Amino acid sequence: MERIWLKQYPAGVPADIDVTQYSSLVELLEESFAKFSDRKAFICMDKSISYRDLDEMSQALAAYLQSRGLQKGARVALMMPNVLQYPVSTAAVLRAGYAVVNVNPLYTPRELEHQLKDSGAEAIVVLENFATTVQQVIARTAVKHVIVGSMGDLLGFKGVIVNLVLRRVKKMVPNYSIPGAVTFNDAIAAGRGMKFTKPAIGREDVAFLQYTGGTTGVSKGATLVHRNILANVLQNDAWLQPALKKPPHVEQLFIVCALPLYHIFALTACFLLAMRAGGVNLLIPNPRDMAGFIKELSKYQVSSFPAVNTLYNGLLNSPGFDRLDFSKLKTSFGGGMATQKPVADKWLKVTGCPLSEGYGLSETSPTLTCNPADTDKFSGTIGLPVPSTYLSIRDDEGNEVPLGQPGEICAKGPQVMAGYWNRPDETARVMTADGFFRTGDIGVMDEHGYTRIVDRKKDMILVSGFNVYPNEIEEVIASHPGVLECAVIGVQDAKSGEAVKAFIVKKDPNLTAEEVIKFCATQLTAYKVPKQIEFRTDLPKTNVGKILRRELRDEKKAAA
Repeated sequence: MERIWLKQYPAGVPADIDVTQYSSLVELLEESFAKFSDRKAFICMDKSISYRDLDEMSQALAAYLQSRGLQKGARVALMMPNVLQYPVSTAAVLRAGYAVVNVNPLYTPRELEHQLKDSGAEAIVVLENFATTVQQVIARTAVKHVIVGSMGDLLGFKGVIVNLVLRRVKKMVPNYSIPGAVTFNDAIAAGRGMKFTKPAIGREDVAFLQYTGGTTGVSKGATLVHRNILANVLQNDAWLQPALKKPPHVEQLFIVCALPLYHIFALTACFLLAMRAGGVNLLIPNPRDMAGFIKELSKYQVSSFPAVNTLYNGLLNSPGFDRLDFSKLKTSFGGGMATQKPVADKWLKVTGCPLSEGYGLSETSPTLTCNPADTDKFSGTIGLPVPSTYLSIRDDEGNEVPLGQPGEICAKGPQVMAGYWNRPDETARVMTADGFFRTGDIGVMDEHGYTRIVDRKKDMILVSGFNVYPNEIEEVIASHPGVLECAVIGVQDAKSGEAVKAFIVKKDPNLTAEEVIKFCATQLTAYKVPKQIEFRTDLPKTNVGKILRRELRDEKKAAA
């Protein structure tokens, strides 16, 4: 298959990357620990740890985990927001020869139990704020070893005060009792006196189990081996270079990590990408606190800002953001959900840095495509396939459709998962006979290789036999100055089978449904114009800020 998109690559971006330059992610990490030992690696709440600190602490924690008798390949769950213990724990689990199971700390007991059972995790590192959830399910899982961290663990003297405030004043640490649990700092201290045995780790060993709803309901673990993540780090790194080479010169890559590290986007595009480049990550434990977030940003000159549309939009609409210094900001990558043009335009105006939209999934480590990093305009597409990646737009029978025609986006490359954990049937369902992964997203590729997503297969609305894609309508509604956020779904309609319904969070309190419908009618064909408008104070979102259309659809079904 000819890669027509290679002609559009910026100068210096290779057609392919060489995954064999590292034997595993551990080799990449250890190379960086040695090479950048004196540099800062992570900053959180004004406290930083260096590459040397990360090396030393992660090796101690790895030795401690090995002393618990876990065998190579064992799964260890991590259940924390963006705190310094996260990178230490991730590096420790990988170095000990185990696989990381990333867990959303806001999970309910039911969700956590499913994930721990499904992955067969034998150990968990959890922040004390969420330990009560672990306590409720641990007896029904294979977890035998629990390490409990606290917000203040690695913050020095300030940490004592932080812990006191969280526990006593804000009451953010519910009571829990987990017999045999050890504290994070005790595990590190014990590990320092223990022998660390370096395991033989290869590119095909499991590195992460990244849980995802995938294209069907039940949460499954995307099995990402060392090769998958290595490939994506190298792909993203190669893609970034043209932007990083543009003036002004930046001594050290400075990445804002506001997306949660348990999410694949932050894991690859913030944590591991920075490790390879000797960069530093500014960890934001609670990005929903916009005022606190902006205060953190005011202390530093950031050079890379990966985020999702809702986060960019939230910052742009928060007081003080437009007064920050963005003179060193070189790249802003939008992913996780569609980036809307009004948001991209405003971001460029305020920061001077274009928003480059990319696309990927948990199953693809995650990046499959991205707009060129040195772009100076918003294209409205998901960009071009990154190096070593093949994209194919196919019909329901698996045949490639002509350029310009919609079809399912199918992808092949070294970043595509090994399969779903212990679910060969589910894996077979998403892989084609010739080895392409079926994303479940509908896209159109143009003659230059740029792809535009027209929607998820299952989000499509059928109005009187016409296909309506929510993304298009959301983009139009979002461009109305009175709208803060919106989501569009299909609802049953006696006349047309389905009709378009929009849920809107107002920016202008005086905005009316009639006004929105009138506005849409100026930009959309009649059958695409929303028939129903519902105003809300907020919209259901995932942990990363992606709006959940599915929840809105389910609400409507339940009401009906």
